[in-house]
Amino acid sequence: MIDQDYLSAYYQNYDEDGRLASRHGSVEFLTTMRFIEKYLFNGAKIIEIGAGTGRYSHALARKGYAVDAVELTECNIEVFRRNTLPDEPVTVRQGDARDLSAFAEGTYDLTLLLGPMYHLYTREDAMQALREALRVTKAGGVVFVSYCMTDPSIIGYGFKKGHIHELLEDGLVDPVAFRAFSDPKEIFQLYRKADIDEMMGHLTVSRLHFVATDGYTHHMPETVDAMDDATFDVYLRYHLAICELPELFGWSHHTLDVFRKI
Repeated sequence: MIDQDYLSAYYQNYDEDGRLASRHGSVEFLTTMRFIEKYLFNGAKIIEIGAGTGRYSHALARKGYAVDAVELTECNIEVFRRNTLPDEPVTVRQGDARDLSAFAEGTYDLTLLLGPMYHLYTREDAMQALREALRVTKAGGVVFVSYCMTDPSIIGYGFKKGHIHELLEDGLVDPVAFRAFSDPKEIFQLYRKADIDEMMGHLTVSRLHFVATDGYTHHMPETVDAMDDATFDVYLRYHLAICELPELFGWSHHTLDVFRKI
């Protein structure tokens, strides 16, 4: 289930481009691009499903890759189109990650699903989006899927911002395993690595990477934003060196699953 009214209201008042362009937000963007770039080749055809305002689609199109983008919310599509340069090899259309029937099976070399899993609140919907992403990908193609993780949100919103009792009382966090539960009003669906592994076990794929895309950055954004260029360069190199360590997955606000269609 997706409620477009909640999503539209959220993204009309949230600067997603600004988040990814900030110094701390750029860690997620630069890390994701680093892993995408590992699998690019001349003539690669790319689809981005849930493209938002087009930060990744535009970055790849401006490198010369043909990109087809799909986005659910009109406000994001408007920004996407305003940011499109003349002759940029990118298209965008409105669509739902769970139904990509406008696109033929086995069309794309790289498939990006970097937003929809944040807003799909049932396992059925999440699996449908994954299956559709795989359907439009060529055999041997590579799929990139982003997730929001549970514990950074419990720590940040629950404990640091003082909402933990409210979350417990409203049934949004269970008091034993501290699993999080979301619905469209809460906007974001949250995962633990075991949840992701369980879904992946039902797909015919081979995992290439699992990445803590912002690592510990989310827990110290002011520190990262205050770094001078030289220090940030060292921090980014450090982050990239450790971002595939399993002990970081649960602490990273965002993670990236990279797998090949068999």
